[in-house]
Amino acid sequence: MRVVLAEDLALLREGLVSLLEAHGFEIVAAVDNGPSLRRALLEHRPDVAVVDVRLPPSFTDEGLQAALAARREVPGLPVLVLSQYVEQLYARELLADGTGGIGYLLKDRVFDAAQFVDAVRRVAAGGTAMDPEVISRLVARGGRDTGVARLTPRELEVLELMAEGRSNAAIAERLVVTERAVTKHTANIFTKLDLPVAPDDNRRVLAVLAYLGR
Repeated sequence: MRVVLAEDLALLREGLVSLLEAHGFEIVAAVDNGPSLRRALLEHRPDVAVVDVRLPPSFTDEGLQAALAARREVPGLPVLVLSQYVEQLYARELLADGTGGIGYLLKDRVFDAAQFVDAVRRVAAGGTAMDPEVISRLVARGGRDTGVARLTPRELEVLELMAEGRSNAAIAERLVVTERAVTKHTANIFTKLDLPVAPDDNRRVLAVLAYLGR
């Protein structure tokens, strides 16, 4: 799996390169600024981009904007954003095009190697990997749309865990219910959100985007 990595702190960048390579990823480019990131993404068209939000030269949202610009030219380019803080505007901008292959993690999660690597793989596969704290901040803003408003409290719990990228088995373990019960809840979620019949992985992404991007 080919990765383009963007991180301006040399020690963290080298650490991420070593971590990903140790788990079988190929780092095709590791850059430290926004313009280089965009060039690398368009040149290599990687399986996934792992991108720090704030990069030189502006140290604002240079990394995110470079990734989004490349994603407009390469539709569906998977992007996993890393940030020091929860920045709701950036998270919503990442969600705005309504397609999967997106993630937003706080940098603290990087120190849990298994969790971080799992997130990279999920995003590369076209899924979502949203930090629980990012989810809680997004959900706290504004009212729910009509579809989400129809969900029961348990269905909302299931959908929140889906947003984190968890499988049905993992959701069942977390909620201490059977996997069959989770399957029933997810079917209800798809129905209430008016999601058409499609492969379940696609509908999971659409449900998560409906939940987070409303």
